[in-house]
Amino acid sequence: MHELLTHTRAVEKQSYTYDFSICTLVNHMPEYEQMVASFIQAGFSPISCEFLYVDNTQSNTYDAYSGLNTMLQQARGKYVVLCHQDILLEFHHRKELETRIEELDTLDPTWAIAGNAGAAGPNHIVYKVSYPDGTLANKGKLPLKVQSLDEHFIMVKNGLGIGLSGDLEGFHLYGADICLQAEVKGYASYVIDFHLLHKSKGNPDQSFQQCEKNLVRKYSRFFRPRWVQTTTTLFHLPSNPNHGSGRKGPSLFLIRMWNGLKKKLG
Repeated sequence: MHELLTHTRAVEKQSYTYDFSICTLVNHMPEYEQMVASFIQAGFSPISCEFLYVDNTQSNTYDAYSGLNTMLQQARGKYVVLCHQDILLEFHHRKELETRIEELDTLDPTWAIAGNAGAAGPNHIVYKVSYPDGTLANKGKLPLKVQSLDEHFIMVKNGLGIGLSGDLEGFHLYGADICLQAEVKGYASYVIDFHLLHKSKGNPDQSFQQCEKNLVRKYSRFFRPRWVQTTTTLFHLPSNPNHGSGRKGPSLFLIRMWNGLKKKLG
């Protein structure tokens, strides 16, 4: 019997080759090189950090969803930073980011994603970011638990199986998508005080509108009320959990079936 166990392996605590994996979609290599240089200058040494990129300089080999998912799967860092090529770490450095991580570990062990700009609810947007014109956008008491993050800087805790949707595509709103994916898995997202320079304020063009429609369509269907049949039970998932769920469901189901039958017999 013990001979069979030679073909098995006990699971061990996950270890990482690097502290950070810096992952970027690149369509302008000189700007990406400036970004990498700023990270190294800020303490993200290639000895303890890896820099991964998707080469979209000639054409869009990957969109954001597929490209970032590929890098998330290949990343060997304990923390994976998904960032735009047009950011520079001119203010806060690695030391500040590691301090923010320690604060989140104490505040909420369920945290999985963090960024420096996002939204906690309707008209409740928070951020800490500067722009080339000298503007400092600073709003909100941080850290703050949020529903979504801006895409220019997102840090993901590796090893939790969190990624972007496989049925969405494009270059917008993946910050909202990855936060929703984390929430479904039982994890939280936060905006933290990590001050950097972002060269752009974004461009919600026509493709942005299409990404929004696709995201709303996906999650409207995913969070719809529904009956779920397993091999051992049948239960109902309501749109509002306060309206009842679980084993009350089958009774409601039978009532609806009976009412429907009465109408047919009319």
